[in-house]
Amino acid sequence: MSESDPTGGDATRVRKIIHIDMDAFYASVEQRDNPELRGKPVAVGGSAERGVVAAASYEARKFGVRSAMPSVTAKRQCPDLVFVKPRFEVYKAISRQIREIFAEHTDIIEPLSLDEAYLDVTENLQGIELARDIARLIREKIKAETGLNASAGISYNKFLAKLASDHRKPNGQFVISPEMGPAFVETLPVGKFHGIGPATSAKMNALGLFTGLDIRNQTLEFMNANFGKSGAYYYWISRGVDERPVRANRIRKSIGAETTFSADLAEFDALVARLRPLVEKVWRHCETTGSRGRTVTLKIKFADFEIITRSRSALAPVTGRDELERLACGLLEVEMPLPKRVRLLGVSLSSLQAGNDVEPQLTLGI
Repeated sequence: MSESDPTGGDATRVRKIIHIDMDAFYASVEQRDNPELRGKPVAVGGSAERGVVAAASYEARKFGVRSAMPSVTAKRQCPDLVFVKPRFEVYKAISRQIREIFAEHTDIIEPLSLDEAYLDVTENLQGIELARDIARLIREKIKAETGLNASAGISYNKFLAKLASDHRKPNGQFVISPEMGPAFVETLPVGKFHGIGPATSAKMNALGLFTGLDIRNQTLEFMNANFGKSGAYYYWISRGVDERPVRANRIRKSIGAETTFSADLAEFDALVARLRPLVEKVWRHCETTGSRGRTVTLKIKFADFEIITRSRSALAPVTGRDELERLACGLLEVEMPLPKRVRLLGVSLSSLQAGNDVEPQLTLGI
């Protein structure tokens, strides 16, 4: 592996990558469909007393409200916050509309969620030379067909395209050219790097790494020694290098569901009753997509917001809803009696693989 070609591939080929990110997607849909919500701070998900925020409008974000924030905290920061129940079937339908627009330009589409995706338009279906023009056309058509705004980042790799889409939000686009890439990264705080969370950012700061330039000044050996497998990735992106391809039809690594209770629970039977609909939802996804997984994880959030997770992996992929329920309930049973009352339960299935890759084998019981 050489510094000029970190993947051993063709380092001279310049790709054209677009990252499309819908602006405050869930909240914008709710404001579009309910004129009374327009211009108001809106939180999708949760309630004034319980749960967490799934998405926040830009009006709410001005008060520091953000996704994954406890509803009580969000309401404290923004007393006028309006809570709206999520309508995921509506969001999914709009997401399908948007992906059909993407498909008019390229077959190489990597969805990251309902509201964002990478597109490789190096070779595009309409023969448009400039990726920035493709991004503009996509954003214009999304607006015309859905009434919603999208932002776009355009660059020669995925890392920089995602950075670029954040640069002119909302309802804007930005290009980071190969000439701009390294200089753009060198002034960027490490906490702004996609893929670097708060814990890694704190560790970097403790090592004297505060910006992209600080990382670039380190050796590959130093980064590997301190950050393991991720060290090489950080080393290269600090130089504006990211050779990850846009992967069409990307398979999800996990699928999960969770629910916050209206009143805290403690009894095993009551918790199992709340667990069963979550199992049903996860398995419905598996049936729809044909995917199967081996690892079942139970998430428990207590009344004081402490979270614990417990996992168990079967020797073979879980092949039925009843087996998934048995594994999930078994994880809960082991924890009984619980030390505190419970406000939220979640269940997820990971180590996913396509259904046609699954061979019938003996399943693992509890």
